[in-house]
Amino acid sequence: MSAVGFFNLLTTPAPISASNPPLRFLISQRLKSTSSNCNISDAFIFTTLQTPSLRTAISSMADFDYSFVNPAVAEIIVVRHGETAWNADGRIQGHLDVELNEAGRQQAVAVANRLAKEPPLSAVYSSDLKRALETAQIIATTCGNLEVITDPDLRERNLGDLQGLVYREAVLTNPEASEALRSHRSDQTIPGGGESLDQLYQRCTSSLQKIGNKHRGQRVVVVSHGGTIRALWKRAHPHRHGGGGKILNTSVNVFHLSDGDKWKIKTWGDVSHLDQTDYLQSGFGGDKNSG
Repeated sequence: MSAVGFFNLLTTPAPISASNPPLRFLISQRLKSTSSNCNISDAFIFTTLQTPSLRTAISSMADFDYSFVNPAVAEIIVVRHGETAWNADGRIQGHLDVELNEAGRQQAVAVANRLAKEPPLSAVYSSDLKRALETAQIIATTCGNLEVITDPDLRERNLGDLQGLVYREAVLTNPEASEALRSHRSDQTIPGGGESLDQLYQRCTSSLQKIGNKHRGQRVVVVSHGGTIRALWKRAHPHRHGGGGKILNTSVNVFHLSDGDKWKIKTWGDVSHLDQTDYLQSGFGGDKNSG
């Protein structure tokens, strides 16, 4: 290919996709910034491609899957909040507004640093409860000083009279509410104003669908809660039993939402960012007892 042909290839507009990553645009920008005309020699192209900063960028880009930029797909990275003191104690939180403990803040920093090394985010959404919002703020600050958009529909399930109780004690002190929590009926509410699984499912899946519709062709982060994330898993796997196992603190769960309200899970329960820290063991939770 001639130098002019090479330049034309780089500068011809084309949709970005998995088969056509934005590498051509990066090289094009480099060429344009260095030359004001199209009479570019093969030697110049070779020299340009040897530029250390460009080679580093090309190398790092090779590690990523660019399918998320498909204009019909929204890549939504759903992250559970960091640990709280009540998580560590096995105390039921629900809608009670408990902040992160120090381990939870370190977990949030770890997942934020991980996400900062990945392709850029377009937005960060969060439940309005402190434990999720603080996690989201750490991510948003680390990943480009983004604004956090809060949505109460991303909250944990309201667990009524069980909130604030240690589960093993609640079985004795409030057997009616405990029995309601263990019920296999999806329409079973919890005494004291608690929600049913159906109510949780409806509000959180509707919220994520709205986010997906708004951010086609983009990557966004959503910070939420164990029970809520399990409901999202069920939306993506309507014919499978279970709920994806325990949802660990700051676990990364990647959803692809596409046209036709199609949901697909690309990554589930990834806590690789915690492997080299002291916080993995305290990251367990997110089952129906932890709230």
